[in-house]
Amino acid sequence: MSEKEINMYTLSTCSHCKATKKFMSDCNVKYDFIDVDLLEGEEQRAIIDDLKKYNPRCSFPTIIIGDRVIVGFKEDEIREALGL
Repeated sequence: MSEKEINMYTLSTCSHCKATKKFMSDCNVKYDFIDVDLLEGEEQRAIIDDLKKYNPRCSFPTIIIGDRVIVGFKEDEIREALGL
């Protein structure tokens, strides 16, 4: 099982984001996420600026597993990055 740090940029209303969170939980993978749409003002702008470093298109979910960036719910890529 992966011990890599996992961070996700998500939207609270996005079905692909919800599927990604469920997949991670079902696999008992520890991860952190930020629902960007629930932030406001300067906090949201700062997170979007951070997101653009990984995914200039700002699409969701953006998943960072170690040094790998996966955009979208791509189960096979996520499994590979996690070593599952």
